[in-house]
Amino acid sequence: MTLVDDMLWRGLIQDSTDPDELRKHLDGDAITFYVGFDPTAASLHVGNLMQVVTARRLQLAGHNPLLLVGGATGQIGDPGGRSTERQLNPQDVTAGWVLRIRDQLTPFMTFDGDNAATMVNNLDWTGELSVIDFLRDVGKHFPVNKMIARDVVKNRLETGISFTEFSYQLLQANDFYELHSRHDCSLQFGGSDQWGNITAGVDYVRRRGAGPVFAFTTPLVLKADGTKFGKSAGGATWLDPTMTSPYAFYQFWVNADDRDVPHYLRYFSFKTREEIEELEKATAERPQARLAQKELAFEITALVHGEEEANQAVMASQALFGRGSLSDLSADTLRAALSEAGMTQVRGELPTVVALLQEAGLVKSGGDARRTIAEGGAYLNNERITDPEAVIPESALLQGRFLVLRKGKRTFAGVERV
Repeated sequence: MTLVDDMLWRGLIQDSTDPDELRKHLDGDAITFYVGFDPTAASLHVGNLMQVVTARRLQLAGHNPLLLVGGATGQIGDPGGRSTERQLNPQDVTAGWVLRIRDQLTPFMTFDGDNAATMVNNLDWTGELSVIDFLRDVGKHFPVNKMIARDVVKNRLETGISFTEFSYQLLQANDFYELHSRHDCSLQFGGSDQWGNITAGVDYVRRRGAGPVFAFTTPLVLKADGTKFGKSAGGATWLDPTMTSPYAFYQFWVNADDRDVPHYLRYFSFKTREEIEELEKATAERPQARLAQKELAFEITALVHGEEEANQAVMASQALFGRGSLSDLSADTLRAALSEAGMTQVRGELPTVVALLQEAGLVKSGGDARRTIAEGGAYLNNERITDPEAVIPESALLQGRFLVLRKGKRTFAGVERV
């Protein structure tokens, strides 16, 4: 398949400015494209992966990426998808987030060779503009009636939208023009919620007498239950390992709904069409094995956090349920995995297993603990507990500080000696 054929099969192109010309553009000689990321938080999250992975896909096909981290637009805030005004962050905070996000994007791309990626910051050209220059050179090309008609603005007219957020699309449109002028960039892509801003940029480049330029959007990813992709009861699933551990990141994908996995495989995996279809067939035949979820979880975790962390996440998932060695897990992986299950901290000498089962919340009482032990359903570090009065020895502590308690096959809890 050509690049465009593959992207269409994967469902990666929702809207485009001119489908026939876009096909010629992407399936022809190398071009320069850009995708933008605004620093509205200290980290990217899995919702951003659609754009990150698509950029990687285009670079692997031979095209030249410009990764824009919006030091200027990040100070303004895109009004899209919001019913209220965005709270503006201090400039120094935004500048710090720009650096963090640039670092996060770096491992996904290649920055040398014939089609090396380039990092850009729109503050480099927007920061130089005076208000008069901005109004004269940029603002005069934007009819207000067209701006108001865009959904992102129209949806906010009743609740209110400031001139600051109203002007966001002018800044993004000017980015396309500047990148076209500076880097011969001829293509922009982004999420479907950016379609109005993106087409404003295409139109602005034309009005300035440049171009032609092209654009497409990727679909908005929603879960089968209608909730937002990447969100959970605990909040967003972040790419920063200090905000979402690699183990929790891996679990996010492993626990994906069966109905969502075919879409996720097409969007995020670099497996071929044949490999994906074979995996879907095997998963349909043995859904309880969650083969597709596990393959996808490992691939994406390795892409974001590295293969070593992905292997640790797999080993932890197996070891916590008695199918692997707990002693092979690093302290960080143990802490992350046990924190997800619920971690109890103890100080000083270790108590009896009965007391510990109660403290960890796995049983309601001492009597309940003794019954569970007598029935053979209590485990310490995957070893069946036989003596309810046994005091846990120091040697049992994993990495010198952790214990894994399990009741039955699937209910476990962590203990950390502090």
